[in-house]
Amino acid sequence: MTEILRDDADGIARAALLLRTGHVVAFATETVYGLGADATDGDAVAGIYAAKGRPQFNPLICHFPDAARAFVHVIADERAWRLAEAFWPGPLTLVLPRRAESRVSSLAAAGLASLAVRVPGHATARAVIEAAGVPIAAPSANRSGRLSPTRAAHVHGDLAGRIAAVLDSGPTSVGVESTIVDLTTETATILRPGGVAREALEAVIGPVAWGADAGRIIAPGMMRSHYAPSLPIRLDAVAPGERESWLGFGPAVVTAPVAVNLSAAGDLREAAAHLFEALHRLDAASVAAGLAGIAAAPVPHEGLGAAINDRLRRAAAPR
Repeated sequence: MTEILRDDADGIARAALLLRTGHVVAFATETVYGLGADATDGDAVAGIYAAKGRPQFNPLICHFPDAARAFVHVIADERAWRLAEAFWPGPLTLVLPRRAESRVSSLAAAGLASLAVRVPGHATARAVIEAAGVPIAAPSANRSGRLSPTRAAHVHGDLAGRIAAVLDSGPTSVGVESTIVDLTTETATILRPGGVAREALEAVIGPVAWGADAGRIIAPGMMRSHYAPSLPIRLDAVAPGERESWLGFGPAVVTAPVAVNLSAAGDLREAAAHLFEALHRLDAASVAAGLAGIAAAPVPHEGLGAAINDRLRRAAAPR
C-alpha cells in the first residue's frame, strides 16, 4: 500500500520518518518528482532500483538541503562553489570527486570515485531532506524507460504498491531534469542538458564543453571493462580454483582462502546493496593473500539480478 501524503508539516514529517527508516518515498523537486531513499543506506538505495526496475546500477544524484552539506561529501573546487552560489537551490547537478570519508553508499555512486550532488529548488524537497537528516539519493520517480513524472498522480499510477509513499506537492515547475555538469577534470563538461542552460553556466565559470566533445569516457556504463577490480574475475563458477578467492551468493558454504557472500539468504536486494563494497573488500583481501583471481558464484538474472550480472560482466571483461 502506497501512502499519499499532503504537502504540509505532517506530510513532510511522515515522509522524513519513512526515509530515515529505510523506505522509498517519492517527492516533488522543481524539475520532476524524485524517488528518494537514504543515500547512506545501501539496502534503501537498492529499493530504488527494485521499484524502478532499473536495468543497470547507474549512479544516482544525491540531494542535500544546502551547498555546505553537499560539499561535505565531495571535493569542491572554486568552480563548484561559484556554480553553487549562482544556481543552488536549483536544477543543476555537479559531479565531483567523492571524499573518502563520505558515508554515501557505494551503490548510490555505482562504485565510482565521483558523486553527483544537487540542492533542489523546491522548498518542500529541501524541507523533507532537512527533516530526514541524511543525504537523499533520488532519480526520477517512474519505472525505468517510462516518462518522467511531473505530478503525484503520474508517480502513483506507475509505482503504486512498489514504494512506501508519495508526497503530493502538485505539478512541478520546470518539468525537465537538472543539468548535469562534470567537474572532475580541468574542463567542465555537460553530461546532460537540463534546467540550466550552457550559456548561463559559461557566464559564471567560462567555457563549458558538451559531453560529446570531451574525447573521453564521461558516463558510467560506456566501457565494456568497467568497475574492474585488480584481479581477474571468473563468472558462474561452481567453486574457487586453487589460487582464487570466492564471491558467493546463496546459502552454500564454500571453502576458500578469502570469501565474501553477497547474500547468504539469496536475497537479490541485499546482494545489490553490498555488491560494490564486497568487490572492493574481496579484491584487497585477495591481493594481500597473494591470490591470482576471484571466482564468482552464479546470480539469478531476474529482477535486480540483471543489474548485478551486468556489473559483474563489466568487472570480468578483458582489460
